Amino acid sequence: MKKVILMLAAALTLAACCNKQESATTDPADVVMQNILNRKSVRSYNGEAIPDSVMQNLLRAAMSAPTGMDIRPWSFVVLTDKSQYETIFEGNGNMKKFMESGAIVVVCADTTVTRPTREDPDGPAVTRPNPMWRDDVAAATENLLLAVEAYGLGACWTACYPFPDTMKPVKESLGLPAEVVPYAVVPIGYPATENTPKDKWDTSRIHRERW
Repeated sequence: MKKVILMLAAALTLAACCNKQESATTDPADVVMQNILNRKSVRSYNGEAIPDSVMQNLLRAAMSAPTGMDIRPWSFVVLTDKSQYETIFEGNGNMKKFMESGAIVVVCADTTVTRPTREDPDGPAVTRPNPMWRDDVAAATENLLLAVEAYGLGACWTACYPFPDTMKPVKESLGLPAEVVPYAVVPIGYPATENTPKDKWDTSRIHRERW
């Protein structure tokens, strides 16, 4: 019996060493690439709540997106009170996803920027339209989706902007300022079913030097 225990202990030690070595030699690029390639739209969830610590990291990832002139026009409204969803998302065809999710993130964008002009960088702050807000919040939304994949969660990017009928109840219910647009509604949750990513690799879309 003692010999069996010693052999089992040795096997566990060897396995731990192998796992540690495998982890130490994992190429970070492979990890990142696998996360990107495994991202998929998940449309059914089991309703389990998302821990606050996980949600914070998801939003941290979203806010790490590139942003023109470092304007960072994004803001995020996190929703978990499902009793309000019928009002906030009135007429939205994605209600089933929303009700099944563990949380919803409404990605919002300030369409203006208030800062000194380039011509007078030391002058007074001036409020003017931000022509790059769509690019910035799209990048933030994609970062959010990649972080969701990394945590083994599922999410689906549902459009809010530029559809007036979809935007209006969200904007009014959430009390968004006049210059702030509800850009995307992202339900997040633990997948209720298995989901497989699509292989979108297409060499015909690649052009070198010119079209």
